[in-house]
Amino acid sequence: MDDIPELGEVWSRDNCSVLRALEVLGARSTLLILREAFLGTRRFDDFARRVGVTESVAAARLRELVANGLLERHPYREPGQRTRHEYRLTARGRDLLPVVLSLMTWGDKYLADPGGPPLVVTHAGCGAPVRAEARCAEGHLVGAGDAQPHAGPGAHSTRAATAR
Repeated sequence: MDDIPELGEVWSRDNCSVLRALEVLGARSTLLILREAFLGTRRFDDFARRVGVTESVAAARLRELVANGLLERHPYREPGQRTRHEYRLTARGRDLLPVVLSLMTWGDKYLADPGGPPLVVTHAGCGAPVRAEARCAEGHLVGAGDAQPHAGPGAHSTRAATAR
């Protein structure tokens, strides 16, 4: 067991998955564009308008989302118009649904107006409200006090890294 680093030694800026995710998703407009993509928005002008950002900000965020493999561009052409592109979620982007739903659920619980949440997401199959939950691989609901961190297979000792 001497070759496995202690938990306190494996947290570093270089291998933190939360930090890496924030580097991709950290801009407010990035998450709002993803929200819109989950709601069915596909066209540039609609993203800019619905998110409430300038065209240059929308263009930058959409470029980043494409570069990071979360959205892909698909050409379309309306009669008499030039070819444009719409944006569709990739599998990598669709995997962020629980993240967006979790943020929305938290915001609904703690920040919504007294009248309730502005949007309710339901399951198309049965109509029940959708919620994000943390569950273990065995299906048990996991709360913050039940989650135990352990060094993972990608962990590396910060002592070893600084000694190199």
